[in-house]
Amino acid sequence: MSASQLTPGTVIDAFRLAEPLPLATTAAFWRVSRTDGDSTDTFPLLMKIPRLEHGAHPINIIGFEVEQMILPKLTGPHVPRFVASGGLQNPYIVMELIRGESLRAWLPKLPLSADEVAAIGAKLAAALHDVHRQGVIHLDLKPSNVMLRESGEAALIDFGFSRHVELPDLLAEEIPGPIGTGAYIAPEQLLGNRNDPRSDIFALGVILYFFATGERPFGEPKGVREWRRRLYRDPAPPRALRPDCPPWLQEIILRCLEIDPGQRHASPAQLAFDLQHPQQIVVTSRGERTARSGPMRAIARWIGGRRLPPALQQGVDRQLDKSPIIMAAIDLAPGMERLAQELAVAVGRILQTQPDARLTCVNVLRQSLVALDPTEDEHGRNLHLRRLAELQYWARGLPIPAHGITYHVFEAVNPAAALLDYARNNHVDHIVLAASGSSRLRRYLGSVSSQIVAQAPCTVTVVRATDRRT
Repeated sequence: MSASQLTPGTVIDAFRLAEPLPLATTAAFWRVSRTDGDSTDTFPLLMKIPRLEHGAHPINIIGFEVEQMILPKLTGPHVPRFVASGGLQNPYIVMELIRGESLRAWLPKLPLSADEVAAIGAKLAAALHDVHRQGVIHLDLKPSNVMLRESGEAALIDFGFSRHVELPDLLAEEIPGPIGTGAYIAPEQLLGNRNDPRSDIFALGVILYFFATGERPFGEPKGVREWRRRLYRDPAPPRALRPDCPPWLQEIILRCLEIDPGQRHASPAQLAFDLQHPQQIVVTSRGERTARSGPMRAIARWIGGRRLPPALQQGVDRQLDKSPIIMAAIDLAPGMERLAQELAVAVGRILQTQPDARLTCVNVLRQSLVALDPTEDEHGRNLHLRRLAELQYWARGLPIPAHGITYHVFEAVNPAAALLDYARNNHVDHIVLAASGSSRLRRYLGSVSSQIVAQAPCTVTVVRATDRRT
């Protein structure tokens, strides 16, 4: 039966069509209920049925096959939950009907404030990072393919153009030319590369630009010839359209929109980190510009765009592995100097093997439960600012560029809990911290390092001072 001829009450396998939802160009969507008595679903159900009428583009059915393969392999709050699917004779996918609103519903509100853009962008980057960690590149990121759950998380939908690195790329095999949405497609996709997760970062940059300025950076190009202009012509800087756009936000947006994927953020987690910590952004001339580049720069971009690095062969996992967020938890208390030095040596060795890593240096000012804590040292210096300066001094010799390192000092009664929360909220992949010698009291109460090792959501390296006695 044609998708456009379906009516309420129709039963397809174990599902009854209840209410049609807005029809898309490639599929029909229906709210459905079960007819088989299965009551295990705790969420509303959505059925997606591809439009296969006479004259429909072959990409409709191929994209549907792709989504049928990919969606069952994805889990977590950043995707709709998969329920069931039908075969080629009766094609459909039943999935979770996400409660919330599409990011497309925000378009009449544009442009948004910088803080709102950063908050939405951080949620979307977190969703992308989760999907990338599961081996999937979305490759069609745009506002209509993002849902904001009632619980606050961003969820990605419509995986018909996506690429799973462990599955056949049916679209690349069957459809000639670039595949994507013209306003959001990345330069490397135009050149046939569907294997680079940083293509999604480019698309996210388009969304950030759009939400910050009210205009898309490359307009709404109608064909591949117009799509290819982004290979050599840069967009007007956001500050040219919105003078109140802060330089830190423009720095982030234009970095996302770099032609060369290697010049963008190395992972969505690193992008989310920048959006969550704008005060730590190193603003370059990219963030200060108020006019697009001239014709000579366009020629250079055209030449560079034709010589993009070859398609990634290592896949999503390898790209994420080589671009972790590393958290160094440094104890700067008196008497811990030697351990801090050992920690710096260990972190330096890690950075030498992972040149795309992001380093965040963290120190916790322990607070008392019963007494007022001082805000200044014995010389009248602000403790918070003093610790920041000490962190910067500690990191002075590490092999990492200025834009790849940040410094954070926060106050907490329970340092271990504060460090763990920070690691979870910032998608940290590797915690490096020092541990001093044991004592009876520390064994009884539990040290900070032991608590972090036991509860951390990521890899932990504990550094101890070496015995240099001869």
